[in-house]
Amino acid sequence: MAKLEKLLENLIEFEVLESHFPTEVKGITYDSRQVKPGYIFVCIQGFQKDGHDFIEDAIGNGARVIVIEKDVPRKPGITYIKVKDSRDALSRLSEAYYDFASRKLNLIGVTGTNGKTTTTYMIESILRKANIKTGLIGTIRNKICDEVFPAKRTTPESSDLQELFARMVKAGVTHTVMEVSSHALELKRVQNFNFKVGVFTNITQDHLDFHTTLENYRQAKSKLFQALTLDGVGVINIDDPSGEYMIERCKGRVLTYGINNKHAEIRGSEIKVNVNGVSYHVTTPVGEIRLKLKLTGYFNVYNSLAAIGSGLALNIPLEIIKEGLESLTGVTGRFEQVDCGQNFGVIVDYAHTPDGMENILKTAQQIARGRKIIVFGCGGDRDRGKRPIMGKIAAKYCDLCILTSDNPRTEDPMQILRDIEKGLLELDQPVNYRIIEDRREAIFYAVREARENDLVIIMGKGHETYQIFKDYTIPFDDREVAKEAIMSL
Repeated sequence: MAKLEKLLENLIEFEVLESHFPTEVKGITYDSRQVKPGYIFVCIQGFQKDGHDFIEDAIGNGARVIVIEKDVPRKPGITYIKVKDSRDALSRLSEAYYDFASRKLNLIGVTGTNGKTTTTYMIESILRKANIKTGLIGTIRNKICDEVFPAKRTTPESSDLQELFARMVKAGVTHTVMEVSSHALELKRVQNFNFKVGVFTNITQDHLDFHTTLENYRQAKSKLFQALTLDGVGVINIDDPSGEYMIERCKGRVLTYGINNKHAEIRGSEIKVNVNGVSYHVTTPVGEIRLKLKLTGYFNVYNSLAAIGSGLALNIPLEIIKEGLESLTGVTGRFEQVDCGQNFGVIVDYAHTPDGMENILKTAQQIARGRKIIVFGCGGDRDRGKRPIMGKIAAKYCDLCILTSDNPRTEDPMQILRDIEKGLLELDQPVNYRIIEDRREAIFYAVREARENDLVIIMGKGHETYQIFKDYTIPFDDREVAKEAIMSL
């Protein structure tokens, strides 16, 4: 609990329209369904719903303080606080309510289009090998030491983050590694956070439904490096075309990594990829090592270089970094093999961007001994421009393309598949493909078509255990469906 007057000291611009101050505040939320007696309800204007429309529900559930951005009808006995930006207010009020928990942690933030999840898991493995109590926040799950919690979004809302941080501090956590999405940076979910380390993986086309242009998307990502502590370190992929852009905007010291750029301070070479992993030589400012990862793929060389940079930024010895990386056996839904003893390979991966898809398929090309069969779709209510591009990439690398439904959300699933199909039809050569809208049926078809030494790649949903339609959500796990399909042979 906290005094409202004390919390308001952390706001910059606000006006108290009705003053019926409660003695204690017992919680803060932006979701009227989570309101309990004594809570502050902050009205956020979302993309589909406006918190101002749920004030009555919040009051009915016990809210006695309402934070608003626009004028609303006022009820007696309720304190109304008007602010210029309710997202900013939510962040600042939550920060104060949870006793500035984020400032008590060493925050390591990872941003980029692809590789965020795997990179955070690699960094966590390094920290744990160094006997550092660690928290993890990201797409698959949230963790406090060994305790696991479900994740609703890549980067939670600011009040949820501060609550997580407070629990971490209480558990003795000193370092927290987290995925930082462009949405989170643009929507002020990580506002006022001071990051000890900021990691940039890469930028390729994604989320243009929200950012509208690649330049806006890049600007959003760069905000992480403007939020570093004075002694913070930006660990930046210098091979990526946007690497210099991030370096120019980095508030702290810069540590670069790469494979192709000879000026990279942390550089990978002599790379050998096989089905069981990848090995390579690493040159760093503090010495050289040979790494043998249990995760395969050229792209995982980049992810591990980013993790090495983060470890060095935190003054962790190179040998400990090596142990941490080599002990990581895999990441859920990231190039995850489904093995039921069949004589062909099945891989499930989360890749849902053109670049992510191409990275996975390049690796598949390196390890596959037979044909490559891909099952994929694209999410509804998301960047439509990438759909035909992904169709072309799939056709370039695969012998059979099966277009199927992903998370169509409010869109017509068949229209999404037609958008992908346009990319296939633009190619000069004929493409072997099928459109099977039902994802379960599509996976079963791919498995039935597979012959000895073929590789089936089921792409787009990875770790997800659901499928989202317009008016409902169903349980759906690509890995479990693939197992069923294999066992049915």
